[in-house]
Amino acid sequence: MNRELRITEDGSHTLYVFELDEPYHSIHGAIQESLHVFINQGFRSINKSSVNILEMGFGTGLNMILTLQESEKRGITVYYHAVEKYPLRPEEYNELNYDRATDTNFPGMLTMAHNAPWDKNFALTERFTLYKELSDFRKMDPQGSFDLVYFDAFAPDKQPWLWSREIFTKIWDVTKAGAILVSYSSRGSVRRLLDMCGFDVKKIPGPPGKREIVRAIKI
Repeated sequence: MNRELRITEDGSHTLYVFELDEPYHSIHGAIQESLHVFINQGFRSINKSSVNILEMGFGTGLNMILTLQESEKRGITVYYHAVEKYPLRPEEYNELNYDRATDTNFPGMLTMAHNAPWDKNFALTERFTLYKELSDFRKMDPQGSFDLVYFDAFAPDKQPWLWSREIFTKIWDVTKAGAILVSYSSRGSVRRLLDMCGFDVKKIPGPPGKREIVRAIKI
């Protein structure tokens, strides 16, 4: 992918993909968006001491580093399985300003995560294990059973095959009863597909620049 580093309105970085004419995050604020969608509406909704997370699209690693930060504050053990087809290059992830833009106690941890081996468990801390699967969503093979899903693929009109019944069925098969799926997209087609797969789907208020997002619960 041909990508360019850009600054969003909250001062945090994103990457712009020229082939898709699409940024990785909201131009209104990358960190602001990730905190609202994935941490506030996702991770903070799970009341467990140990949480298994499946992320669809590791990308810049922003969702992961924010989850690590929140989990350490709360003393939660996390197994984090991320699926990614187009990993960032060192010259890209070494320029990201998330260490400076977040109130993190883990300087250098994002670089460590990007440098971690693919398709192998890697302990970032005593309580946080990262597994990065180098794969297309359609061929992914996540192991285990998950409490929470971060669905952070590119927009449905850019890569519609990633927002399909096939993908959501795969997710259904590897999630526990009561598992939560959160996504920035609240498109009607996405909600209908999730509903067809057996999720209870709700539209909830989105971050700045986004009227609504989706939170779905496996019932």
